[in-house]
Formats: sequence, C-alpha cells, structure tokens
Amino acid sequence: MGGTPEAQKPIVNLKKLELEHWQQGSFFESSDVSFGALLGLMDLGVGYGEVPPGKSGCPFHNHHVEEELFVILEGEGTYRFGNERYKVGPGDVLGAPAGGPATAHHLINTGTTPLKYLSISTMAATEICEYPDSGKFLAKTRRPGSPKASFRFIGRPASATDYWDGEPGT
Repeated sequence: MGGTPEAQKPIVNLKKLELEHWQQGSFFESSDVSFGALLGLMDLGVGYGEVPPGKSGCPFHNHHVEEELFVILEGEGTYRFGNERYKVGPGDVLGAPAGGPATAHHLINTGTTPLKYLSISTMAATEICEYPDSGKFLAKTRRPGSPKASFRFIGRPASATDYWDGEPGT
C-alpha cells in the first residue's frame, strides 16, 4: 500500500538539532534552528536559539498579526519590550503580543555565557512587522501549510507611492 506518508515522530530533542550559525555586523549573532515542521506543526513556529554574550538574535521589532513567546533555558539577558527593559534568566517566559511599537521586542544576552531559549510563535498567512530603531517595515505572506514566504518586502514608509501610481489610464 503506497501513498501514505511515514508517521512523523512527535518529539524533538534539542541536543540533537543541527544549529545554523550566523552573524550580521558586530551586534547580531546566533546559532539557531526552526523545528516546528519536524514535529508536524504547520501553523505554529517553534525554534531554539543560542546567542553569545553581548549579542542579540534579531533587531528590535513588533508584529501586527503574529504573537511570540520565549522560554529562557540557560543564561541571562535583557528583554527589551516597548520602552522597558527586563532582566531575564532560566525559567522566565516572555510574551510578545501583536501590536504596534509598544509591543516591540528583542532579547539581548547581557550575561557571560550563551543565552539559550525556545521561541514559539503563531504563523499567520500574512504579516507586517515594524522595526522602530531603523524605521523599516516587513510585509510577507505565505501559503497555508508552507513555512516559506511566497512574498516578502522590506522597505521604509518614505518610499511609499500613491495607490494609482503607474496604473494604466491614470
């Protein structure tokens, strides 16, 4: 009997995941992996990250649709959330609800050892993110069930054009 996919194992061991190391400039660096799809999850993003001391794994940003949750496993850091900064450590669970700049967030490793954490997020079909520090925004959409964006654009509002700009007959 063919055609039936092999049953997926509903368990992932963090120690066995293959992390991807990346660095951008002098402040952003992480070794991380997204693994929700390995668990068969289609609309829930799950990731694991290790951020070195003095670094952050992403720019300060807010989501208009998606919500995120972080669970600190090891290390110490600062959770920048809106205009506030919070010290975080093992066992802390951090929420990042959808909203405007008041819900903008990112984690910074302010400790002396790697900051290790789980990230969990809803995966909306369409999302808008803002980056308050740099004035950028991200617009992306994906097909349901696919983890990859089928449309992705990063820009600044200053490059906006009129709705009718370039349309035939206008």
